[in-house]
Amino acid sequence: MTETRPTGGGDGGTAPVAPDEPQATTPEALPETFRVAVDDFAAHLRVAQGSSDHTVRAYVGDVEALLRHVARHGTGTLAEVDLAALRTWLTEQSERGLARATLARRGAAARAFFDWARRTGRVADDPAARLASPRVPRTLPTVLAVDAAARMLDAAREAAVEGDPARVREWAAAELLYGAGVRVGELAGTDVDDVDLAQRVVRVLGKGDKERVVPFGVPAARALDRWLDVGRPALVTARSGPALLVGDRGGRWGERQVRDAVHRLAADAGVDDVAPHDLRHSAATHLLAGGSDLRSVQEILGHSSLATTQRYTHVTAERLRSSFEQAFPRA
Repeated sequence: MTETRPTGGGDGGTAPVAPDEPQATTPEALPETFRVAVDDFAAHLRVAQGSSDHTVRAYVGDVEALLRHVARHGTGTLAEVDLAALRTWLTEQSERGLARATLARRGAAARAFFDWARRTGRVADDPAARLASPRVPRTLPTVLAVDAAARMLDAAREAAVEGDPARVREWAAAELLYGAGVRVGELAGTDVDDVDLAQRVVRVLGKGDKERVVPFGVPAARALDRWLDVGRPALVTARSGPALLVGDRGGRWGERQVRDAVHRLAADAGVDDVAPHDLRHSAATHLLAGGSDLRSVQEILGHSSLATTQRYTHVTAERLRSSFEQAFPRA
């Protein structure tokens, strides 16, 4: 069985990808003309835009839901779809009680699909160009305090002292997620040769198949050295390939396993529950609070837009305000 190297998931993508509402177990079939267009759109997302599998599934599901809607109302070709039909579709979704994040994503999927359809000559005019969808309120990312992050990583290190390969693996994973600020998908896709312990850098493949080299500190280097010395050799099999992190059966350690491990480490350390991406948020916030400039943090995180990185300045400002109000007598 050949294992493929996954690409990193992303923040700062085309639109928030929120969980869908439960889908019907046997959705009605799309008319053939729509089916071909959707399949071509999916290929465009994967190849031309380098979107993650999760994003492709979400967008394709949204577009299929839209096209089933218009087909039920007698529309047989993409050229017949107009702005009124799109607005009716979103209104019906809203009346069903879908979350604002889901509605926003569905609107974004419709706009992306019809923009692509216009550019590829499938429609003459883009009916979704003026389609509005609900704004999703921006929420500040979950961030561990510096001392809480230290407690979590120290607990992971202490649990790995006995040399249990699974515990060493968890320690190495947590140190890279925080110490290098990598995405969970980037971590899962990292190979042994991507790590340079001498230079303390790791090469990762991020959103849109963009490669970057990220530095990490001494604690992460120690964890990785321990993993490569005693952890990985105990678990590696013929099916491991070049994967840096391997599971108990020797295959590449997947994103779900990484998430489970991070939740468990947080619980063991007695800190607030966090996901892998929260460790990335924490790393970015702590870098800025420590004096790093925005451009450097942008490069470390692999953000295509500086605006995505700037949200961490709001987190830092909120923490400063909270500290000020708690500690200053004239707050």
